[in-house]
Formats: sequence, structure tokens, C-alpha cells
Amino acid sequence: MTEIKKVLLAPLDPVHDIGLKMIRRGLEEAGHKTYLLPPDLPVEEIIQEIIDKEAGTVLISRTLGYGVAELLSRFVDLVDASGLRDKVTLGIGGMAVRPELAAELGFDAGFGPGTTVEQAVAFVEGREISKEDTGVKKDKQDITSSYSYKFINKSMGNKLEQVAGQIRKWAKDKTSPGVKRAVAREELWDVGRWRNRKGNDEFDKEYPHLCGEQPKNYYLKGELHPKTRRFTREEVIALEEFLQETKERIMLSKVQHVKSRPVIFNQYGTGCPFMDIGHIKASEAWGADGVVHFDPSWGARTEGFFDGFLTHQEDGTVITPANLNRIHGALEPSTLWQVRAHRGLNTPETVILAGKLGADMTKINMCYGSLGAGTDPERLTVDGYHAIRYAIQYGMSFDVVTNEELAGVPAHKAFAGMLIVSTLGVMLGGKPILQPLFAYSPEAMVGEQMEGNYVDFNAAKIYALKNIIDAPIWPGAPIGFLTQTEDRVQSAMSTGLHACLASSLGVDAISIASSDEAYSGGPISVPSKTDTLKAVQEGFRFFGSTGISPSGKAEQWGERLVSEIDKVIDDVLQTGDFVQALYDGNLGTREEGAYPGRAGRDTVEHTVT
Repeated sequence: MTEIKKVLLAPLDPVHDIGLKMIRRGLEEAGHKTYLLPPDLPVEEIIQEIIDKEAGTVLISRTLGYGVAELLSRFVDLVDASGLRDKVTLGIGGMAVRPELAAELGFDAGFGPGTTVEQAVAFVEGREISKEDTGVKKDKQDITSSYSYKFINKSMGNKLEQVAGQIRKWAKDKTSPGVKRAVAREELWDVGRWRNRKGNDEFDKEYPHLCGEQPKNYYLKGELHPKTRRFTREEVIALEEFLQETKERIMLSKVQHVKSRPVIFNQYGTGCPFMDIGHIKASEAWGADGVVHFDPSWGARTEGFFDGFLTHQEDGTVITPANLNRIHGALEPSTLWQVRAHRGLNTPETVILAGKLGADMTKINMCYGSLGAGTDPERLTVDGYHAIRYAIQYGMSFDVVTNEELAGVPAHKAFAGMLIVSTLGVMLGGKPILQPLFAYSPEAMVGEQMEGNYVDFNAAKIYALKNIIDAPIWPGAPIGFLTQTEDRVQSAMSTGLHACLASSLGVDAISIASSDEAYSGGPISVPSKTDTLKAVQEGFRFFGSTGISPSGKAEQWGERLVSEIDKVIDDVLQTGDFVQALYDGNLGTREEGAYPGRAGRDTVEHTVT
């Protein structure tokens, strides 16, 4: 049983005592006896109150300013002169207080901004503050668990299932170099043996010959990508020391205020796994619930993966087993981890690596990857089909992003593609997540849907999707894209406003990024990340259980979106071939900015039965 303490709380300040009042309530709830003095008493009277009340702990609050250091030092001197210093524990708190300053002034502890009641109670009770005392208990969330994936719009659902059935029939007996590597990675690469440095002889012998020139040269000649190098032994030791120290002292927080959703994802990809891990730990400490891995653009156009703990000069962190394994080991148990695999020539193998190395989620979209990210539609349809099957095998949900909007593809065409891929995922037994884009997109710029506000058109997207299918929704890529600028304050504010809109609309998750990530205006920095997380947190605190009310235009535009999506699906059905529909522009024309990719062209083969 905790010993009951007598605690004197004294605001050595003309007015500021709200913090002490909150601490007093926490102390009394913990069973302690408290005495709260009125503000601005002379220090001599406070000394007398300590004696009269026989207090064992004294908590002082004070806003620092001119002459205050002398006042506080005088208070500590009087405590000492009165013979109380050995009998009384002294703590001080205030906006400008830091532990170093408190110690310099003679106090036993100092509590600055962000101090919790739990920390003050722990100090009074003479125990170390622990993670359990922070009041934030976080568990890993599954944002797909409450959804039925049933179609609200049954007519559209029937059409989507027809298209998805066509894709399934077309793709199931086809393969590609990416699928062959995925099969080798799945069947021959034992992650346990790899982690224990025992090797996978059969895999090591076969894999290089399934790769393109760069990875093949890496395995056969030891050559790395020209902008990539291995970490040194000294760097690895420094990382391990940093991680051990950080994990011991990290205190988790949360961004949400009164609502449990949306789950907050922060993306990373500095090029350097060491720096990524630092950014991840900062993101976790400032409240992020999940993190998203993205790789350099050349990685998407390369047949095969390298291995080793590698750092890269530019944005996007190279996907290798060693890099992913190190990053996974750095995560807090509650942090969701997504390794995106939605584009490029390594899509199915990325999913297997992610699954074997502990990822919770991945990202797959044949449409965006082939119309806005450079991969041949036929190749990515085959790879995407197998990637979905592997995601299901490893129990990973996957989002289906609509980033082709950023190239100018109208929302209804991007959404039609997203819904087709999602329906295929459901048909195969998976748990897809719809990822509409909240952005000042080219369509909105030209069509002036956001001329009056940024609320209605984004709200229309959510209304439309909720009227089509019962599925989780995760605006991202990141949220507010193209409405941010390189200015940190504006970017953080814009992200926060979009996040509050998403919360008001009842979405399940959002992706956020700092100004330098969202705008590509410079090196990715931790201050920008924390600015953004704090802006979102403050926005959620401001609105709380209330929200943002779109105008009637949002409903009208939402209904129009549903009608336009339905027409696109009709066009795809009439084509009778999903891949051909991608080439023909049914899901985005060249005039709109959608260009069927060339990477991996003519590499699809029929499987030998």
C-alpha cells in the first residue's frame, strides 16, 4: 500500500495555479493529503505553512521572468535556514522550467511543459516515472475488422464482381519474372536461417539468375547501386546503442483526442535506415500509430532486390531484407507497419518480404502503378494478382491508392480502378482498404471544385465510397497533397485541417507527411514531422467530438461521382478485358495524364501446366 503523503501546493505567482489544481486532484485520487495555498503569498508565509501542515513534499509553480531566479533561490535558502531542507522534498513546475534549471536553483525536480499529473504523483510517491505512468496505453489496431465488404450499391457491385472475375480468370495462369522471384522467395528463402546467418543455398544459387543486371551483378560480382553503400561496423554499433537508449526512455503519446479514429500513419523514406529509425521513434513519441515504408523510384524499375544493410543518397529507402529487418526491430509493439508494394517490377516479392519480416500491411494497385508509376499494365496486373494472394497468405490487409489523380486522372476514373482492384481482393479473400486522395488535384484546379473551399469535393469522395461498399477508408498519399507548400507552418496547418475534415467524415486512417516530404522541398527533417503531428493533434483537440459540416454541394458531387464511376465500370465491362481497358484509356487517358508504363513490357508468360 502506498504511504499517504502530506503535500503542500504553493503558486509562487500572482495568478497561475491551474496546474497545481489539476495535480491536487490527481494526488487526492491517489489517497494523499493536500493543502493548496492561494497565489502570490510571501515566501515567509509559505515556509510557515510547511511547518504548520507538517508537509513532506512541497510543489511550487511559477512563471519565469525577471528576478524570479533570485526569488526561487531565496525560497530554497529559507527552507534550508528553517531546518526543513532535510525533511522536505521540493518540486517546481512552470512553462519555462527545465530539470537542469530546477537543480541549479536547489529543487529536487523540475517539471516543464507537457508534464502529466501521473508524473507529479510519481514524484510525490518517490518512485521513478515509467511508461505505465504516462496514461497512454496503445495497442496495434486492425482497421478492417468491423467491415463486411458488402456492396451497398448492389448493381455496381455486380458489375465490379464481373470485372474482378475477368481479371482472376485472365491472370491465374500467367507468370512473370517478378512472380518467379516471388515463388523462389516464398519456397526457398527461410527467414529464420537468414536471420541466423546460416544461408539459403538453393535460393542463393537460383535467385541472381531471376534478377535484372544490377541485382545480378551484386550477387555475382559484389557491385552495389552507384548511389548506395553498406553501413560500416561503427555505424551499426552506434545504431544499436541509439536504439537501446531510445527504447528505454521513449514515452508514447497519441494524436487523437476523444475519438479513437482515424489511425495516424506517418511515412518515412529518407534513403538511410538509420535516419529512418530515428524518424520512426520521433513519430511514435509524438503519437503516430503506424509508419509507411517507401523505396527509391529506381527500385520500382529494377528486376530483383539487393541484400545487406544499405544506405542510399536520395529519398526512398532501398528495400532489402536487412533494411526491413532492422526497421521492424526498431518499432514499438503497438506500431502498425506498412511496406508498400503497389508499383514496379517487384510487387509480389515485396509482399512476401514484408510478410516474412513482420509487416502488418502492404499497398497494391494495378491501375495507379501502371498508369502513373511506369509499369506495363499487363505486367502489373499479373504481378498485382499474385501480390494480393500473397498478402492474404501472410494475413496482411492492403490499401488501394488512387495517386493517378495527381497526374490529372479524374477522381471517378481513379475510384473505378480502386474499386475494381478492391473487389478482386475481396473475391480472393483479402481485406482491401480504400485510399481516396484528399488533394488540390489537377482535376480540382481545372474544374474549380475547390474554388470555394477544400471541404466539399473531398467530402464528396467519402460520401460516394460509403454509398458503394462497406469497407474501410484511408485518405492518404499523404493527406492534403498539393495543398501544402515548402513552408513548414503552412504545410503543417494544411495537413491538420485536412486531418480534421477526415476525422469529421468518419474515416478509419490517414497518412500524413511533413512539409519536406509532401512538397519535396528539401531534406526530410524531424522538426517538420513533429510540427505536422502536433498540428494534427491540436486540430483534433480543437474540434473534439464536434466536426466540420460540408455544404449541400458535397452530397450532390458525391452522387455525381457514383454515377460517373458506374459509367467507367460499364466501359471496362464493354471492353471485356481489364488490361486492354488500361491501354485504351478507360481508366485514364493520355490527355488526362495517364500514360501506360513501359517497364516490364513483354515479360508476361503463360505458366507451364
